[in-house]
Amino acid sequence: MNKSMCIAYKVHNNLYINLTNRCSCACVFCLRQTMDKVGESDSLWLEHEPDYDEVVEALNNHNMDDYDEVVFCGFGEPTEQFDLLIRVAKFIKKNYNKPIRINTNGQGNLINGRNIEPEMKGLIDTLSISLNTPDADRYNELVRSKFGKAAYYAMLDFAKEAANYVPNVVLTTVDTTLTKEEEAKCAEICKNLGVTYRIRPWEG
Repeated sequence: MNKSMCIAYKVHNNLYINLTNRCSCACVFCLRQTMDKVGESDSLWLEHEPDYDEVVEALNNHNMDDYDEVVFCGFGEPTEQFDLLIRVAKFIKKNYNKPIRINTNGQGNLINGRNIEPEMKGLIDTLSISLNTPDADRYNELVRSKFGKAAYYAMLDFAKEAANYVPNVVLTTVDTTLTKEEEAKCAEICKNLGVTYRIRPWEG
Protein backbone atom coordinates (compact mmCIF):
# COMPACT_ATOMS: atom_id res chain seq x y z
CA MET A 1 0.00 0.00 0.00
CA ASN A 2 1.12 3.55 -0.70
CA LYS A 3 1.28 5.81 2.34
CA SER A 4 1.01 9.58 2.52
CA MET A 5 -0.11 12.31 4.90
CA CYS A 6 -3.41 13.08 3.21
CA ILE A 7 -5.26 14.62 6.15
CA ALA A 8 -7.79 16.88 4.39
CA TYR A 9 -9.33 16.04 1.02
CA LYS A 10 -12.31 17.03 -1.11
CA VAL A 11 -15.30 14.77 -1.78
CA HIS A 12 -18.11 16.41 -3.73
CA ASN A 13 -18.53 19.85 -2.09
CA ASN A 14 -17.28 18.79 1.32
CA LEU A 15 -13.88 18.69 3.03
CA TYR A 16 -13.10 15.34 4.62
CA ILE A 17 -10.63 14.88 7.47
CA ASN A 18 -8.59 11.69 7.77
CA LEU A 19 -7.39 11.29 11.38
CA THR A 20 -6.53 7.61 11.67
CA ASN A 21 -6.30 4.24 9.94
CA ARG A 22 -7.34 2.40 13.09
CA CYS A 23 -10.79 0.83 13.21
CA SER A 24 -12.64 -1.44 15.60
CA CYS A 25 -14.16 -3.25 12.62
CA ALA A 26 -12.95 -5.24 9.63
CA CYS A 27 -16.02 -4.85 7.44
CA VAL A 28 -16.32 -7.29 4.57
CA PHE A 29 -17.34 -4.43 2.25
CA CYS A 30 -14.78 -1.82 3.35
CA LEU A 31 -13.55 0.34 0.46
CA ARG A 32 -9.97 0.29 1.69
CA GLN A 33 -9.72 -3.39 0.80
CA THR A 34 -9.80 -2.49 -2.88
CA MET A 35 -8.58 1.11 -3.18
CA ASP A 36 -6.11 3.56 -1.67
CA LYS A 37 -8.03 6.80 -2.12
CA VAL A 38 -11.47 8.38 -2.29
CA GLY A 39 -12.55 11.63 -3.93
CA GLU A 40 -9.76 14.12 -4.63
CA SER A 41 -7.24 12.53 -2.28
CA ASP A 42 -3.81 11.01 -2.33
CA SER A 43 -3.45 7.68 -0.58
CA LEU A 44 -5.50 7.73 2.62
CA TRP A 45 -3.11 5.29 4.26
CA LEU A 46 -1.37 7.56 6.77
CA GLU A 47 2.37 7.48 7.44
CA HIS A 48 1.48 8.32 11.03
CA GLU A 49 -1.54 9.63 12.91
CA PRO A 50 -1.55 13.44 12.68
CA ASP A 51 -1.40 15.64 15.72
CA TYR A 52 -3.45 18.78 16.25
CA ASP A 53 -0.98 21.13 14.58
CA GLU A 54 -0.77 18.93 11.49
CA VAL A 55 -4.55 18.85 11.13
CA VAL A 56 -4.85 22.62 11.54
CA GLU A 57 -2.13 23.14 8.93
CA ALA A 58 -3.97 20.84 6.52
CA LEU A 59 -7.19 22.78 7.07
CA ASN A 60 -5.49 26.10 6.55
CA ASN A 61 -4.19 24.89 3.19
CA HIS A 62 -7.79 24.85 1.95
CA ASN A 63 -10.16 27.73 1.21
CA MET A 64 -12.94 26.81 3.58
CA ASP A 65 -15.39 29.00 1.67
CA ASP A 66 -15.29 26.35 -1.05
CA TYR A 67 -16.90 23.69 1.15
CA ASP A 68 -20.42 23.14 2.42
CA GLU A 69 -19.50 20.84 5.29
CA VAL A 70 -16.51 19.36 7.11
CA VAL A 71 -16.69 15.59 7.52
CA PHE A 72 -14.57 13.46 9.83
CA CYS A 73 -14.13 10.37 7.67
CA GLY A 74 -11.06 8.68 6.24
CA PHE A 75 -9.51 5.22 6.12
CA GLY A 76 -10.31 4.53 9.76
CA GLU A 77 -12.93 5.08 12.43
CA PRO A 78 -12.83 8.78 13.45
CA THR A 79 -13.75 8.12 17.07
CA GLU A 80 -10.50 6.17 17.45
CA GLN A 81 -9.03 9.69 17.62
CA PHE A 82 -11.97 11.24 19.44
CA ASP A 83 -10.09 13.63 21.72
CA LEU A 84 -8.26 15.08 18.72
CA LEU A 85 -11.50 15.15 16.73
CA ILE A 86 -13.23 17.27 19.36
CA ARG A 87 -10.28 19.63 19.61
CA VAL A 88 -10.25 20.09 15.83
CA ALA A 89 -14.03 20.54 15.77
CA LYS A 90 -13.68 23.41 18.25
CA PHE A 91 -11.08 25.02 15.97
CA ILE A 92 -13.37 24.67 12.93
CA LYS A 93 -16.37 26.15 14.71
CA LYS A 94 -14.37 29.06 16.10
CA ASN A 95 -12.53 29.93 12.89
CA TYR A 96 -14.85 28.83 10.07
CA ASN A 97 -18.25 28.10 11.64
CA LYS A 98 -18.87 25.25 9.21
CA PRO A 99 -21.36 22.40 9.72
CA ILE A 100 -19.51 19.31 10.98
CA ARG A 101 -20.41 15.67 10.39
CA ILE A 102 -18.89 12.46 11.69
CA ASN A 103 -19.21 9.29 9.61
CA THR A 104 -18.89 6.51 12.17
CA ASN A 105 -19.50 2.86 12.94
CA GLY A 106 -21.19 3.94 16.17
CA GLN A 107 -18.80 2.05 18.44
CA GLY A 108 -17.19 5.17 19.89
CA ASN A 109 -18.28 4.49 23.48
CA LEU A 110 -16.72 1.03 23.38
CA ILE A 111 -13.57 2.39 21.73
CA ASN A 112 -13.09 5.19 24.25
CA GLY A 113 -14.34 3.42 27.35
CA ARG A 114 -16.80 6.21 28.16
CA ASN A 115 -19.97 7.82 26.87
CA ILE A 116 -18.67 10.37 24.38
CA GLU A 117 -22.05 11.72 23.21
CA PRO A 118 -22.22 14.74 25.58
CA GLU A 119 -18.83 15.97 24.34
CA MET A 120 -20.27 16.49 20.87
CA LYS A 121 -22.88 19.03 21.97
CA GLY A 122 -22.56 22.33 20.14
CA LEU A 123 -19.79 21.01 17.91
CA ILE A 124 -21.14 18.15 15.82
CA ASP A 125 -24.14 18.90 13.60
CA THR A 126 -24.63 15.47 12.03
CA LEU A 127 -23.75 11.92 13.02
CA SER A 128 -23.98 9.40 10.19
CA ILE A 129 -23.86 5.91 11.70
CA SER A 130 -23.60 2.69 9.69
CA LEU A 131 -26.51 0.43 10.61
CA ASN A 132 -25.95 -1.94 7.66
CA THR A 133 -28.68 -4.43 8.62
CA PRO A 134 -31.58 -4.80 11.07
CA ASP A 135 -30.27 -8.19 12.25
CA ALA A 136 -27.70 -8.36 15.05
CA ASP A 137 -26.15 -11.66 13.93
CA ARG A 138 -25.88 -10.47 10.34
CA TYR A 139 -24.33 -7.21 11.55
CA ASN A 140 -21.63 -9.14 13.37
CA GLU A 141 -20.92 -11.19 10.25
CA LEU A 142 -20.59 -8.06 8.12
CA VAL A 143 -18.57 -5.71 10.33
CA ARG A 144 -16.47 -8.24 12.29
CA SER A 145 -16.03 -5.87 15.22
CA LYS A 146 -13.33 -6.59 17.77
CA PHE A 147 -16.05 -6.02 20.39
CA GLY A 148 -18.05 -8.99 19.12
CA LYS A 149 -21.76 -9.22 19.81
CA ALA A 150 -21.72 -6.15 22.05
CA ALA A 151 -21.05 -3.92 19.04
CA TYR A 152 -24.52 -3.96 17.48
CA TYR A 153 -26.44 -2.99 20.59
CA ALA A 154 -23.77 -0.48 21.63
CA MET A 155 -24.17 1.17 18.23
CA LEU A 156 -27.94 1.47 18.68
CA ASP A 157 -27.55 2.83 22.22
CA PHE A 158 -24.99 5.33 20.92
CA ALA A 159 -27.40 6.57 18.25
CA LYS A 160 -30.25 6.97 20.73
CA GLU A 161 -28.16 8.85 23.30
CA ALA A 162 -26.43 11.00 20.68
CA ALA A 163 -29.80 12.34 19.59
CA ASN A 164 -29.88 14.26 22.89
CA TYR A 165 -26.76 16.21 21.90
CA VAL A 166 -26.45 16.18 18.10
CA PRO A 167 -29.18 17.85 15.99
CA ASN A 168 -29.11 15.33 13.14
CA VAL A 169 -28.46 11.65 13.88
CA VAL A 170 -28.79 9.35 10.89
CA LEU A 171 -28.55 5.57 10.64
CA THR A 172 -27.66 4.37 7.16
CA THR A 173 -27.82 1.28 5.02
CA VAL A 174 -26.64 0.84 1.44
CA ASP A 175 -29.08 0.47 -1.42
CA THR A 176 -29.16 -2.91 -3.22
CA THR A 177 -27.86 -4.70 -0.10
CA LEU A 178 -31.16 -5.22 1.71
CA THR A 179 -34.63 -6.43 0.83
CA LYS A 180 -37.57 -4.02 1.10
CA GLU A 181 -38.67 -5.95 4.18
CA GLU A 182 -35.28 -5.46 5.81
CA GLU A 183 -35.32 -1.76 4.95
CA ALA A 184 -38.73 -1.48 6.60
CA LYS A 185 -37.29 -3.08 9.74
CA CYS A 186 -34.43 -0.58 9.68
CA ALA A 187 -36.92 2.27 9.37
CA GLU A 188 -38.80 0.93 12.40
CA ILE A 189 -35.60 0.68 14.43
CA CYS A 190 -34.79 4.30 13.62
CA LYS A 191 -38.30 5.44 14.50
CA ASN A 192 -38.04 3.75 17.88
CA LEU A 193 -34.64 5.35 18.51
CA GLY A 194 -35.86 8.80 17.47
CA VAL A 195 -33.31 9.16 14.66
CA THR A 196 -33.43 9.42 10.86
CA TYR A 197 -33.09 6.48 8.47
CA ARG A 198 -31.25 6.97 5.19
CA ILE A 199 -30.59 4.53 2.37
CA ARG A 200 -27.39 5.68 0.72
CA PRO A 201 -25.95 4.77 -2.68
CA TRP A 202 -23.16 2.23 -2.92
CA GLU A 203 -19.79 3.83 -3.64
CA GLY A 204 -17.42 1.18 -4.86
